[in-house]
Amino acid sequence: MSDSVSTDERGATLAFDGPHPGALPEGEGVKAALELASEARAEGRSVVFTNGCFDLLHRGHLATLEFARSLGDVLIVAVNSDESARRLKGAGRPATGAALRAASLAALGCVDCVVVFGDDTPAELIRAIRPDVLVKGAEYRGTPVPGSEFAGHVAFAPMVPGVSTTEILKQGRGQYCR
Repeated sequence: MSDSVSTDERGATLAFDGPHPGALPEGEGVKAALELASEARAEGRSVVFTNGCFDLLHRGHLATLEFARSLGDVLIVAVNSDESARRLKGAGRPATGAALRAASLAALGCVDCVVVFGDDTPAELIRAIRPDVLVKGAEYRGTPVPGSEFAGHVAFAPMVPGVSTTEILKQGRGQYCR
């Protein structure tokens, strides 16, 4: 669960799950996302949700986020905490901490709210938010999407060929990749 919230200059909500300066009581970040979703629906606007580690923000991530935003009026992005990303991606990951990843995402014009979560999947967040659209990358097509039963429908963002965090990290280690 989240325990701190702040707002960037555009008004995007940042919600963190770890100890951060000025942290609010546990659950406030999720509360902010829920309030945003509720306000949007009350105004007749649709809510889109996507998630990921977003370890090193790259063109593939940007394409997914732009695609997600094109499907609705409000985009909520859930980011794996450092511990959650490590469990999913292995030792040495994430390359950047959750606070930096969340702040980078919140700075994007297409993102309205960023919530950092510590579970292996965002299913509980999706259950709470109940987005109109849940967006995952095309690599998830044909596999179960956690939380999909709580969303209006699931959309799959097109992949950007040859772009992935793993490949970028390989380049940084002196290995060649496209």
